[in-house]
Amino acid sequence: MAGKAAGTGVLSLEALSRGAALAVAIDRNPALIDALKATAHKIGVDGLETHVGDALRYLRTERRAFDVVFLDPPFGEAPWDALFAAIEPVVGPNAFVYAESGRPIEPPPSLRLLRQARAGGVHYHLLARNALAAHP
Repeated sequence: MAGKAAGTGVLSLEALSRGAALAVAIDRNPALIDALKATAHKIGVDGLETHVGDALRYLRTERRAFDVVFLDPPFGEAPWDALFAAIEPVVGPNAFVYAESGRPIEPPPSLRLLRQARAGGVHYHLLARNALAAHP
């Protein structure tokens, strides 16, 4: 399963097109969620679950474990401590977290940085939770 704040939804749709059984997309903007659902329908992608609302608030009640989590908050907000705390219960034992930010981020001890780079103004990070995350 993949989960993320929706934005354009391209990462959710890509995950589904590559075999994810479920992608959960959350965004505050109802128009973005409507556009994402319409695009998924148009291209024939199944398995999209959408929610209009605040991702941090949503994560307080989520109980499923995800294999992949995409984090792409508005760069002006960048609530990384709160986001990492919120995803802690939903990141599966061998999960990956992909995060985009306007600046480099420092992952929490429960996640190991596998790769980071920059493309223009976007810093992207691939993190992993597994047995090695606690003991790099």
